[in-house]
Amino acid sequence: MPQDAFTLRLNALELSDALSGGRINKINQPAREEISIVIYTGKRTVKLSLNANASDCGVYFSEDEKENPLVAPNFCMLLRKHLQGAQIMDVKTVGFERIIAIRLHCISDFSECERILYAEIMGKYSNLLLTENGIILGALKTTAADENCRRLILPGAKYVFPAPQDKVNPADEAALAALCSRPEGDLAHFLFTRVAGLAPCTAEDIAAAYQGGDLAAFVRGYLFSDEISPCVLENNGNVVDFFARRHAGAIPFDTLSAAQAYFYAKKRAKNTLEGTRRKLLSAVSQAKKKQEKRLAQIAEKQRSAADAETVRLKGELLTANLYALSRGMTSCELVNYYDESGAKIKISLDAQLTPSQNAQAYFKRYQKQKRTLDALAPQEAETRRELSYLESLLPLPSSAENTQDLKAAEEELMSEGLIKAPPVRKGGKKPPEIPFRTFERDGFTVYAGRSNIQNDRLVRMSAPNDLWLHARNLHSAHVVIRTQGKKVPKDVLNFAAGVCAKFSAGNGSKIPVDCCPVKNVRKPKGSKAGFVTYSDFETLLGDPSLVQNI
Repeated sequence: MPQDAFTLRLNALELSDALSGGRINKINQPAREEISIVIYTGKRTVKLSLNANASDCGVYFSEDEKENPLVAPNFCMLLRKHLQGAQIMDVKTVGFERIIAIRLHCISDFSECERILYAEIMGKYSNLLLTENGIILGALKTTAADENCRRLILPGAKYVFPAPQDKVNPADEAALAALCSRPEGDLAHFLFTRVAGLAPCTAEDIAAAYQGGDLAAFVRGYLFSDEISPCVLENNGNVVDFFARRHAGAIPFDTLSAAQAYFYAKKRAKNTLEGTRRKLLSAVSQAKKKQEKRLAQIAEKQRSAADAETVRLKGELLTANLYALSRGMTSCELVNYYDESGAKIKISLDAQLTPSQNAQAYFKRYQKQKRTLDALAPQEAETRRELSYLESLLPLPSSAENTQDLKAAEEELMSEGLIKAPPVRKGGKKPPEIPFRTFERDGFTVYAGRSNIQNDRLVRMSAPNDLWLHARNLHSAHVVIRTQGKKVPKDVLNFAAGVCAKFSAGNGSKIPVDCCPVKNVRKPKGSKAGFVTYSDFETLLGDPSLVQNI
């Protein structure tokens, strides 16, 4: 994104026109590196977002409704103390730097003064600072007072602008003219590396527009013109960049602020989607590994106790041959009377025990191993059920296409204790219920659950003669066709099977999908969410491509 001095200058001009004379009504800090200021301009109330996050840095109007923390952070409290009710005088950039300065007229009960809120829009070095008479009152990000500190950012320190780049400032006409009199190599690269305050795309736009003549005059004319045609470039529904001037194939916007708000909102939504997806997949994967480890431990114990019947046999053979044995023997070979060939079996003995005591020792060992195997059997079954359930969770975040899909998956993971639920605000509103995925096809409504919890709810809410679909031998969404007593056409059945295939763990163009009336679906008592049994079904082939573009 071209958050360069060129773009920020136009941004500041736009903000100054809209905000000059406006009064600050409210200040919040919805995120660690974002300040939100509600301003009454005299005509309307607007919300100004100042973001110092490395990937979202900027100053623009925003309509996003974000939840604020219960306790305001220190910097937010400082801004409220010094800027509540302040009047905005103007908004400017500092020279041709990536710094926006908001001048404010502040009045208190005892005095009035001028303060400046600086937004340094510099990628990972972005910051927000409040000053009075050149002295820092507070900053979003402070620096330590040590000998390696190039620029001290602490309350009470003098505010010093970041060190300028070793480039020519385009505001310096003489220096720019001297530089442009001897351009070298590729013009875009030359401008980007030698002229201060330009992003690569801005340098490329200048080079593409230049048709010859006085290069310095052209560069200055381009950079200091107030012409603005904001737009956002997208690719396959994903935002690529925003621009202050017209760009081929980009979506036009009325204001640069609106373009930024749209760009950052879509970018944040995608980042949040992917971040939540990774978090949920990680939680399920960790829980799955834990159960797999438990299953391996159970298998190891079962292997250790697997020879229980052989141990019992040795005890029986010893009992049957007590007359032939004596204390002090360390082993013996006895005929295995269960073996038709009459083969002998070698049995180890404890020389300190009598033959009868050795036999009893084998029986005790047998009983212990038998108890172990009996105890492990239900543990194994429970662990396998848990593993199967966790495997049913994996497709939920993987196939999620929007925040509602992920929210449904997140709620299920919270209900299972796989991730922590956020603290509940006292008196807070209950979040709205997440709707099913819904599709319309030839007059029929097709519903698909977004999670196992929704799958159960979907079955409960459906009529007995509605049609229920599920991928055969695969984890998938439960899909229901609302029939309303009508015969369902083949095209609708195939479409619903495609929905089921799309939201399943299967791969391929044809996935077997079972279909039956809802009345044939049963949920066993005490079973995990999403687990059902069904009967009297037919099998269709689901084609996921039928719903690719819906």
